[in-house]
Amino acid sequence: MLLAGCGGDADKASVPEGWGTLETGSLSVGYPKSEGYAEQPAAERAKANAAVALKEEDGIRTGMVSVQLDFATGVRDAAGAAAAAGAGIGLNSTRKATEDVRLAGPEDAPEAREARRIDYDFTADGQEDTPNRGTPMTGVLVAGVDSKGVPFVVRLNAVKDAVAPEDLDAFVGSITVK
Repeated sequence: MLLAGCGGDADKASVPEGWGTLETGSLSVGYPKSEGYAEQPAAERAKANAAVALKEEDGIRTGMVSVQLDFATGVRDAAGAAAAAGAGIGLNSTRKATEDVRLAGPEDAPEAREARRIDYDFTADGQEDTPNRGTPMTGVLVAGVDSKGVPFVVRLNAVKDAVAPEDLDAFVGSITVK
């Protein structure tokens, strides 16, 4: 099944009402700001992340949207980006689904609009302000290559059932590749 941004044209994805947008040089993506997610300042995020929005409850990070750019070498297409990103999901995870998606973006760069979505479940490790070890978590990642050939991976990880399936779809549909 192919999913696309819900906007009226292919150039810009639709971001749901009440959501914020993370902007990078390669892409933009929505995050559920109305659900308590807040953009993390550049000085506070991990070096590998180009943009991050976190949801914290009582000092515990219960949700995270992150964008990584140029995270793998030798990657030239969505399949390669997904393979590299999928390898980073971890041993304590279970892949639920993998599908090709078509993102919003420039009409003159159709290859940049091709991406792969991987849905997975995992358990929290209790480290770095994450939920207690063993807490069920869910995630979705979207991987591809932007119009300049830069590989990207966008992830949303959250406590299981804290993000509705339709919001996971809206997250994927909110991505615009540049």
